[in-house]
Amino acid sequence: MKIRNSIVVLAAMVLLAVNVCAQTPIRANAERMESRIKALSQIGLNDNGGSDRVAYTDYDKQGREYIIELMKNAGLQVRIDTAANIIGRRKGKFDDRKPIVFGSHIDTVPNGGAYDGCVGVIGAIEVIELLNENKITTDGPLEVIVFTDEEGGLTGSRASAGDLGPEALTVTNNSGRAIEEGIRFLGGDPGRLAEAARKEGDIKAYLELHIEQGGVLESKGLNIGVVEGIVGIEWWEVTIEGFANHAGTTPMKGRRDAVLAGARFALMVNEVVNSYGGTQVGTVGKFIAEPGAPNVIPGKVTLSLELRDLSAEKIFRMYNAIEKRAIVIGSETGTEITFKHLDVGALPAITDEKIKSKIEESAKRLGLTYQKMPSGAGHDAQDMANIAPVGMIFVPSRGGISHSPKEFTSAEDMANGASVLVNAILAMDKGSN
Repeated sequence: MKIRNSIVVLAAMVLLAVNVCAQTPIRANAERMESRIKALSQIGLNDNGGSDRVAYTDYDKQGREYIIELMKNAGLQVRIDTAANIIGRRKGKFDDRKPIVFGSHIDTVPNGGAYDGCVGVIGAIEVIELLNENKITTDGPLEVIVFTDEEGGLTGSRASAGDLGPEALTVTNNSGRAIEEGIRFLGGDPGRLAEAARKEGDIKAYLELHIEQGGVLESKGLNIGVVEGIVGIEWWEVTIEGFANHAGTTPMKGRRDAVLAGARFALMVNEVVNSYGGTQVGTVGKFIAEPGAPNVIPGKVTLSLELRDLSAEKIFRMYNAIEKRAIVIGSETGTEITFKHLDVGALPAITDEKIKSKIEESAKRLGLTYQKMPSGAGHDAQDMANIAPVGMIFVPSRGGISHSPKEFTSAEDMANGASVLVNAILAMDKGSN
């Protein structure tokens, strides 16, 4: 009887130990991620310490070759789709299920940084390494994706979402190549672009690990940002018509100075945007005065207006307020102010509630601090939200600096993000398909 009871107790202890192990969250290898980020950063490194790994360049191709090698070494089945996106697949126990897809991009802006996009790609490969090391086979398949030409207009993710039309292929990016030529250069086939598109419901979810590109997390001493959504962006070209005249002979009170009106306009935009509660932003980033001579009163100004927020309704509420106040400025300065809405914006993309909860739960289990926050920059997840539930994980950017050689995220922060990613993926994998 004593022996039987001992066996029962031992079995219970073993079962308890197994359950404890199963509940222990997986943690990423910070040193491995750091070494890979550094190796990738050497490809396209310029004399300023920045990255010139612009999409469709030789540096881009070399960087992709390095990433493909890492993916293959991790046991992924790698292919290049017709849009030149790199896709690495890991089979699941039930391989006919919809895949969980995760990744980002490795192309940079000219003289950019080593972390934007790259942390998401290195983090995605780290997830696969961790699953291999822990001998975990997920129920459904997993796919690591490296989107092409994110910095040139989200080209790869737009193709995946079926939103890359023929007119986009003629656009020339920072490499000097047209997108059509660039896709072909990287092994894609622009003539069969439709084959890269996925339909709504083809994938279970898309997750993206990314640096914040802002200073909120660092300023608050937080580890993780749980992205609530990617802001919508709307652009207008604003024209202010005054009257060009001699700067020396025209009295101050008799002037119709377009620059004066433009300066008041820029200040007014700042006032209007700040009058709303929330995290919306507004920017006048371009300001061109004509004729541009020091001895001529400017007769015309062309400037830009950009508004961003998670709510498209709020964006246009702000615009309407700006337009009304512009009429007053025009009347008081003797100028005419007109607006042209530019069709180059993006709709807000709200992240999935279930995915957000998995990200939060993973952060809690790992003992990491976090907050919910919007993404003020565009990301591939914005396009993927058109065909699948999406989630994003932010990690701190030192000084809030991005698109710069000074861009930096610590190895510990990168590993924290990858740890949250792998545990969220495992939690989602156990959900219904």
